[in-house]
Amino acid sequence: MDPSTPTTLVSSIGLSGVINITVVLVCIILAWWSLQKFRFDVLMREPRSPQGKVLHVFLSVVIGYQVAKFIFDYVIWARMMKYIAI
Repeated sequence: MDPSTPTTLVSSIGLSGVINITVVLVCIILAWWSLQKFRFDVLMREPRSPQGKVLHVFLSVVIGYQVAKFIFDYVIWARMMKYIAI
């Protein structure tokens, strides 16, 4: 085994973590941005209240995380395609 393999493995794991965090944060920001046009006043009495703002943040995090998870799963599935024996 090459002596630099553990260092390379640790570096790739670290880079993967940075990429994952970046993708999740970008998806959360996009979810926040897209929810700006959603009319919370239809569902809530006071959408500008602290509770309404917290709900907006929570919805952004949940939606953004789910979108990022889908992206990660899709990349993994696409990588698995090379193992199809035809």
